[in-house]
Amino acid sequence: MLEATPTPPGRLRRAARELARAALPSVAPILTSLLVCFVAVAALRGGVAVAVDAFLAMTWGAIGDVPRLLEGASVAVLLRPWGESATKAALLTLTGLSVAAAFRVGLFNIGAQGQLMVGALAAAVVGAAVELPAALHGPACLLAAALAGGLYALGPALLKLSRGVHEVISTIMLNWVAVALIENWLVPGPLRAQVGGGNSVAGTAQIHETAELPRLVGEVSRLNAGILLAAGAAVVLWLWLARFVGGYEWRAAGLGPEAARAAGIDVRRTVLRAMLTSGALAGLAGAVLVLGTEQRYPATLGAPYGFDGIAMALIGQGHPLGVLATSTLFGGLRAGGTRMQLFGVHKSFPELIQGLALLLVAARLVWTKLADRWLPAREGGP
Repeated sequence: MLEATPTPPGRLRRAARELARAALPSVAPILTSLLVCFVAVAALRGGVAVAVDAFLAMTWGAIGDVPRLLEGASVAVLLRPWGESATKAALLTLTGLSVAAAFRVGLFNIGAQGQLMVGALAAAVVGAAVELPAALHGPACLLAAALAGGLYALGPALLKLSRGVHEVISTIMLNWVAVALIENWLVPGPLRAQVGGGNSVAGTAQIHETAELPRLVGEVSRLNAGILLAAGAAVVLWLWLARFVGGYEWRAAGLGPEAARAAGIDVRRTVLRAMLTSGALAGLAGAVLVLGTEQRYPATLGAPYGFDGIAMALIGQGHPLGVLATSTLFGGLRAGGTRMQLFGVHKSFPELIQGLALLLVAARLVWTKLADRWLPAREGGP
């Protein structure tokens, strides 16, 4: 028997239900981890009231101090936190997309940290050593970073295709090669910044102003065009996977290489393109870090955003828009986490929330069964 065509409201309800079913394996672990960590703070730091204050402080540190704004403070109390949250969200998004792109062809690229580092160095060198108009200098740095990151991912891809070397082994080894090469030799050695009197400062030379990413709200906040670049990359990758033949080939190669070959897809070429894209996205993350906030390659990059990208990709279920949403959330939590120190909670507490959410995402079967019970595929039945 043919089913009746759903009315527009019926189609809307069905679309909303499918979206909720798809999002539950990501949303439920995040909410559960927040609840567990809230209980932990309440138990260890003096009760529920303290936990509420600590989590509110983290929230205002992420989205802006709304209470102070309502009391008459300047709009800077919103713009400054937005800048910190967006800066972290952009890096997490690009590295998360890097991992997600490789996921689509069945590869696990855990070398985003090394690819980010070489991209950051390329952006720093082009930004400091080359003189171009502002309209060309920034794009040239971004292009150099993307090329450097893509080329750094090329080696593992060729080893995988020619010798069957597992990409997890090759990419993680190249992470440490990048650390040794860049932060133990090039940055403190041949590429270190020189100042008068033969002295030196930590990191490479400062990039020219023409290479810096534009600030979106002036000097009052570090909010820059990096977040727009990251969001644009997420949308483009989503459209590529969902609407283009090449994206279909990526998904087919990831789901079943032999079936893809039987369908006439060049799996080797598809894998190679995906890994180059993956490395390029990580390289762009390095460029955003250098051009947007650091203005040079520092002595060390600090936070391991490349490894954090793995968590963003897994929690976001490998979907580009899911990665963008997850990265935006955790970027905000990290930016606001510093304010929790006022209540005796370490500033790295949001990373604990992230880690717990990642562990809970692994229990996907549990969330799928809950979705079948709470959000049946069809109204009126499971």
